[in-house]
Amino acid sequence: MSVKIGTRGSKLALAQTATVCKKLSALGIDAEQVIIKTEGDATTGVPLHEIGGQGVFVRALDDAILAGEIDCAVHSMKDIPAFRPNGLLTAAVLKRDSAADYLAYKGSLDAVKVIGTSSTRRRAQLLRHDPDISIKDLRGNVDTRIRKMAAGEFDAILLAEAGLTRLGIRIPGERFPPEKFVPAPNQGTIAVVSRADPSLMEWLSTLDHSQTRTDVAVERAVMEQLGSGCFTPLGIYCHEGHLIAEVLSLDGTRTERIETDVQTIEQAREQGRQLHVRAKDLIDDAYQKLGIRHEW
Repeated sequence: MSVKIGTRGSKLALAQTATVCKKLSALGIDAEQVIIKTEGDATTGVPLHEIGGQGVFVRALDDAILAGEIDCAVHSMKDIPAFRPNGLLTAAVLKRDSAADYLAYKGSLDAVKVIGTSSTRRRAQLLRHDPDISIKDLRGNVDTRIRKMAAGEFDAILLAEAGLTRLGIRIPGERFPPEKFVPAPNQGTIAVVSRADPSLMEWLSTLDHSQTRTDVAVERAVMEQLGSGCFTPLGIYCHEGHLIAEVLSLDGTRTERIETDVQTIEQAREQGRQLHVRAKDLIDDAYQKLGIRHEW
C-alpha cells in the first residue's frame, strides 16, 4: 500500500512528517510527501489572531484531503481547530513528546528584558510571572525566530520544547514546567488526519498511542466548551487523567484556573463548562480588545 501524506514545508513540519513516514515504512507502507503551502505560512507579518488563528495552518491541508489530492496530513495537533469538516478524522495520535514551553535566551537570564512570541497565552503567562517584561510579536519558523534573537531583536524567545527536540536543536534556555506555565491544548503531540477511508484508517491507527489520545481528547473537550480558539489566553494540559486548565486576561493580571482528575470525556466537558462560566468576562474582554466578533 502507498499513501500521499500532505505537510507544510517548514523544517519542523517536514521533520514530523518524516517521523510518520518512518513508522509507516516499518509497516511496509510506502509514503509520498506532498508539500502544501498554507495561509499561515504565506502571511507572517501579523499576529495569528488577525488572520484567523491556528486554523490557518490546517485549512489548505484539509481541503487537499477532501479534494483527493492527498490521503492524509500530518499536523502539530495544537494547530487543529476544535471544530472539523465532515469527512475528516484524526486517524492517529502519536505518543506525546514534551508539552512544555522553552525559553531560549542569549547571555544571562537576568539580562532578559524583551521576549518574542505571537501567542496570547504565552504573553499573558509571561506578564503574570513578570509584569515588567516587554513582549514583542514574533512569528516565523523556528530557525527564523532563533535568527532574530541572535540578531538582537529579542533577548529571548518562547518556543515549544517538543519542536526543538524534533529538529535536534540545542540552545541555552530554561524549560517552563507545564504545571505552572500551562501549555496550549495538545502541545507536543503529532496527529495524522485522514479522509474516512476504512482501509486507510486501519493502517494509520497502528501509529496511535492510546494514553496520549485520551489525554488530548480531554484537553480538546475542555477547549470546545471554552470556545475561544487561540484568541483568548488559555492553557489546557492533561497527563494521565490529571487536568489543569486556566484562562487569563490579556495582560496576565487575572486568572481563572481548575485542577482536578477526570475519568471521562463528559467529566472533562463539565469542567470546561464550569471554567467557561467563571472565565466568561475574561474571554469576552479578550475578543473585544482584539477586535474579534464572537457569539456564544
